[in-house]
Amino acid sequence: MTTYQPYRTAPQVPAPQRPPSEDRFRPDIEGLRAVAVLLVVANHAGLGLVHGGYVGVDVFFVISGFLITLHLFRELQRTGKIGFGAFYGRRIVRLLPASTVVVIATVAAAWTWMSPVQAKAVVYDALAASAYGINVRLSVLGTDYLSAELEPSPLQHFWSLAVEEQFYFIWPLLLVVAATRRASRKSAAIALTLLAVVSFAVCVWQTGHSQPWAYFGIQARAWELAAGALVALAAERLKNARLTAGATWLGLAAIVGAALLFDETTRFPGAAALLPVAGALLVIAGGCAKPSWGAVKLLGTAPMQAIGKLSYSWYLWHWPALMLAPHVAGHELGTWTKAAVAVGSLIPAWLSLRLVENRVRFNPVFKRRPRRGLGLGATLTALACGAAVIFLGLPNEVEGKGTAQDTAAVISESQQLADARKQLLDLIETSATLTAMPQNLTPPVTAATNDRPQASKGCLASLDETSIKPALGQGCDQHGDPQGTTTMVLFGDSHTEQWFDAVDAVAKRRHWRLVVLAKSGCTPADAYTIKVNARRAFTECASWREEAFAKIKELKPALVLLSTRTYTDPPVDKSGAVTVGKAEADDAWAKALIRSAKRIQQLGARPVIMQDTPDPRGASVPDCVAAHPDAVQQCALKVATAVYATRVTANADAAKEAGFTVIDPTAWFCTATVCPVIVGNALVYRDGSHVTTSYVKLLTPLLQAELVS
Repeated sequence: MTTYQPYRTAPQVPAPQRPPSEDRFRPDIEGLRAVAVLLVVANHAGLGLVHGGYVGVDVFFVISGFLITLHLFRELQRTGKIGFGAFYGRRIVRLLPASTVVVIATVAAAWTWMSPVQAKAVVYDALAASAYGINVRLSVLGTDYLSAELEPSPLQHFWSLAVEEQFYFIWPLLLVVAATRRASRKSAAIALTLLAVVSFAVCVWQTGHSQPWAYFGIQARAWELAAGALVALAAERLKNARLTAGATWLGLAAIVGAALLFDETTRFPGAAALLPVAGALLVIAGGCAKPSWGAVKLLGTAPMQAIGKLSYSWYLWHWPALMLAPHVAGHELGTWTKAAVAVGSLIPAWLSLRLVENRVRFNPVFKRRPRRGLGLGATLTALACGAAVIFLGLPNEVEGKGTAQDTAAVISESQQLADARKQLLDLIETSATLTAMPQNLTPPVTAATNDRPQASKGCLASLDETSIKPALGQGCDQHGDPQGTTTMVLFGDSHTEQWFDAVDAVAKRRHWRLVVLAKSGCTPADAYTIKVNARRAFTECASWREEAFAKIKELKPALVLLSTRTYTDPPVDKSGAVTVGKAEADDAWAKALIRSAKRIQQLGARPVIMQDTPDPRGASVPDCVAAHPDAVQQCALKVATAVYATRVTANADAAKEAGFTVIDPTAWFCTATVCPVIVGNALVYRDGSHVTTSYVKLLTPLLQAELVS
C-alpha cells in the first residue's frame, strides 16, 4: 500500500528589522539558519544520513517566532503600540521580491519542460503560493486519496512561508490585546502559552488522524512559532542565565540527533517535533547570555555565516531545481546528481540575494518609509498572479497523430457479446504496439484527471468519514432504477467506485435499484490496513464498514459486488501491528475478503468478487502520455508488475472453495505480456491508479454478462 509521505520543506525565516542599538546581530542564530537549511537540502537531495532532515523547518519556525516577537515587543514597550503597516511592509520587502522571481521562473520552467497536465497544476500552485495559501491547497490534496499519487509540486516548499505569514497575520493583533498598553510580558506570555498548548494538542491529535493537515496546517504548527516567541519574552532575564554554553551544545545535538534518528516512518510532526523544537529553543535561549564557549564557536564560523545569509534564497531555489531537473534530463536522477543540482542552485540563490533581495530590502525608499512595502506587495502579488493567468491562457493541448478506431463505437456496434469481446481483445492486441497518441484520444490527456464517475458524486466517503449516512443523505441508495424491486449493492473502496457507470448502466437495463457504499482507501475485506497519510490502523474504515454491513442487512439485496485495491503490505491489527509476514500476505488478504463475502452471503445476498484492475503503481498515465505523445509505448504497463498474479490466484482459489463468483477484468486491459494505456482511441487510466470512466463505460456489456451469469 502506498502511504502518504510528506515532502519535507522548510522556509528561510527572514531576518527581523533591527531597531537601532536594541537588536544586535546574533551570529549564533545566523549559523542556526545554516544548520536548518543544510539539513533540509540534504534531505531533499536524498543523502541517506539525514532521513529526518525535514526537522529544519521546525528550527526555522522557532527562529522566526523568536526574532519577530523580540522586535514587536520592543516596539510595543517603546511606543505602546505596534505599527502594523510598517511591520507588514517590512515583511513584504524582505520576502516577496525574491519569492516572486522564483514563482514566475518556476512556472515558466514547468511550462517548458513538464507535461501540460503537470504544468497546469503548477500554475494553480503558483496562484496559491502568491496568496500565501498553498499550505491549505496541499492539505486538501494530501488528504484526497485520489490525489495521493501526484508528483510533488516544484512550488510545494512555499507551504512553510504560508504558515509563517498566516501566524504573523494573527500574532501582532493578539500581542497588542494580550500585552495591553503597559506591554506586560506576563499577559503576553499567558496568551502565547495558551496558544501553544492548544496548537500542540491539535498537532498531536491531527498527526494520528490526518497527517497532511498536521504537517502543512497553521493550526498544528503555531505552537512552534509560539515557543520561539516565549523565549523572546524571556530574553532579558536569560542574559544573566547560567550553564548557557552547555545548553547551546545540547540544543544543537538535539537538532542533529532528530535529523539522524527520524525518517519517513516517524509520526511527524506530532510529539516527535518536540525534540528539534526544544533543541532550537536551547540554542537560542542559551545564546542570549552570549557564552564564550557556546555553540556559537561552530555556528559563528565564516562558512556557517555565509550559508545562513544565503539560506532564504537557497531554500527558494533548491526545491524547484530538484523537481524540474528530471524533466529537463528526461530521466530520474541519482543521489549524487541530485546533490550536485542542490549545490548548483546556490548560484541562482546568490544572484537572487545580490540582485533582488538586497537591492529592494536596503533601498532607502522602503527603509525610510516601511509602509510603502504594502504597495510593493500588492504590485508583486498582482505580477505573480497575472503571469500565472497568462500561462493558463496559453495553448495546453498535446498534439496527436492520426485517427484511431473509436473503441466505444466498435464495441457498441457488435451484435453479439462474443463479437464485442473479440473486438476489444483485438483492439488491445493492436494497441500494444501503438507508438503515437491518436488525435481523437478520449478523454484528452489534459482532461483525464476529471474523467471519473460524476453521477455518484458524494458517494465515495472521505478518508476521515466513519458513517455511511452522509452518502445516503445524498441519494447514494437511489441509483440504477430507484423503483426496482431487486436491489444491488456496489461495496468497497475507490477501485470499486470506479466501476460505477458500468454497474449503474447494468442496473438500469435490468431494472435493479443500485446502492453505492464506497469509501476512499477502505477495503471491504475483513481486515485492518494502515490509514493513508496517518501511519496507524485505519479505524475509520472499520467503523464505516460495520455500518455498511448493517445497511446491507437492512436492504436485503439480491447481489453485492465487492472489490478492493490490491494491498501489497500485509494486514495489521487494531494497534497497527503487522499480523503476518510478507510471504503470507496474499493468503491473509484472500481470507479476509472471503470472510466479508461469507458475511454478505449470511445476510441473504449473493456476493460477487471483482479482482482489481492492473496497477500503474502510482505513475501517472496521463502525465506519461503527455510527456511522450510520439512514444506512448513507454507508458505501457508490464503484466508482470501491473497484475499481482499471486493475489489474483489466492483470491480465485479461496472464492472457488467457498463457491463464490469471481470476475477477473485483466483480459479487458492486457495482452499476455503488456497492458497498453491507450486502447483504440480510449485512454485507460485517469491517474496512477484509477481507470477512466470513459473506458469503464465501454466495458458495460462485458461486465453485464459476468454479473448476470
